[in-house]
Amino acid sequence: MSEDYFIPGAAAQSEFTEKKSRFISHLWPVASEEEARARIEEMRKTYYDARHNCWCYLLREGGVLRYSDDGEPQGTAGQPMLNVFQRRAISNVCCVVTRYFGGVLLGAGGLTRAYTRGASDVLAVAGRSRVCLWERAALCLPYGLFEQVRLLCDASGGIIEHTDYGADVTLDLLLPQGGRMALQDKLIELSAGTLTLEAVGEEYRGGPREELT
Repeated sequence: MSEDYFIPGAAAQSEFTEKKSRFISHLWPVASEEEARARIEEMRKTYYDARHNCWCYLLREGGVLRYSDDGEPQGTAGQPMLNVFQRRAISNVCCVVTRYFGGVLLGAGGLTRAYTRGASDVLAVAGRSRVCLWERAALCLPYGLFEQVRLLCDASGGIIEHTDYGADVTLDLLLPQGGRMALQDKLIELSAGTLTLEAVGEEYRGGPREELT
């Protein structure tokens, strides 16, 4: 069985200025090198007039990691950015930090701190999502119990992925591993045993966005 891991919670952007140099950070969850390369190329075209578009990406499958200083002194940009995601155990991530030079040299230490901040700031905006095993389930229920069931699902950490309104309400649910049995117990109590979750399958997927701690 695969282990849980973290990916960015969302695509994100952040910006700051350091000694007149403008640093613009972008971050995305990515699933392949092709997707990461496409994002990097997109930023190169968007910020074609910038002095540097430094980047890194890290993929869980195959342990792939790549980075570039894009003309900054060696070791002052791409590697420090990558270090941010490695320390936070974030996988399947691509980050580009664009620098518009402001005329003041930052020195190697200043550049390292600036690019580290660029990656850290944009990751804080993105948050993280835990990729783990989820259980799929289906549930048919009367309209009168819908709101109570919705609250029970929320309390169980579940997600209502689809709702079909017919003679009764049919829900397609995603529940964290072990959540189906826990929710079933609550449904039995709520309905005097008339509501039964139907197991549909399992899949690995990202959960709700979490703030970094």
